[in-house]
Amino acid sequence: MNDRIQAFNQHVASGGKVEAGDWMPDAYREAVCRFVEMHANSELMGVLPEREWIMRAPTLKRKLALTAKVQDEVGHAQLLYRVAEDLGKPREAMIADLLAGRTKFHNVFHYPTRSWADVGVIAWLVDAAAIVAQQALRESSYAPYARTMKKICWEESVHIMHGRDVVLTLVNGTSAQRAMVQEALDRWWGPLMQMHGPRTDPTKDRDLAWRIKNKDNETLRQEFLNTYVPRVREIGLKLPDPALRQDPETGRWTYTEPDWRELYAVVTGHGPRSAERLAFRRVNWEQTQWVRDAILTSPKAA
Repeated sequence: MNDRIQAFNQHVASGGKVEAGDWMPDAYREAVCRFVEMHANSELMGVLPEREWIMRAPTLKRKLALTAKVQDEVGHAQLLYRVAEDLGKPREAMIADLLAGRTKFHNVFHYPTRSWADVGVIAWLVDAAAIVAQQALRESSYAPYARTMKKICWEESVHIMHGRDVVLTLVNGTSAQRAMVQEALDRWWGPLMQMHGPRTDPTKDRDLAWRIKNKDNETLRQEFLNTYVPRVREIGLKLPDPALRQDPETGRWTYTEPDWRELYAVVTGHGPRSAERLAFRRVNWEQTQWVRDAILTSPKAA
């Protein structure tokens, strides 16, 4: 067995792919399932901050665009739960663990959306931070996940353009609208900087060794800052971190250390909207039980 595990490790380390029906170590199977399950949870819970604004969107065009985005995100959750199911955990068990608070979803989806500007900032910058990580996942060693990420990344790129359009429209509007965007950016910057997680030692990260993911947390955060800090500044918005600056020689960004204690509290279910959003999902799950019963229950004999 040790020889088989060693051969597997060499296979994935050299760029090899793993299909659902291939042999894999139990620890690898569990790690991939946990990783994909959290991603699926985040897609499912991530629609809740935005769905609150569908009926309050300023125009019919904006309502339709936001509705389409929410629909896409739910579709991503469906795809990802399907990937995780092939690894041995039934979807019902994943939903039960999510609703009971036993599994996690990304920190940014535990916070309130207070204005229409939040919708723009989420779609532009939160989705941008997510896609930095998701683009790297297109090369994941677990082939079904990698294939699924190609579709998801394409749709997320459309979401980013939607968010940028919302932000640009407000920035070029009245002084009150511009101030609304700046206020939203000020609130979301902390969760955004926490989103990729604290620095880790790449040599000790098993997910990296197995190539379940291909970049460590700090590399992802640096890529996000490198791309989006100039874009934010280009439209005249100010980033609420006086320590944020780029080393002209190395190109690396320094910044105020994020509050990791807040991150841990939020992702363990103690965020500003954690309880409310999980409660909504529980009610929704109960109210739609009849649909699952009608579709999934075996028909009775005549």
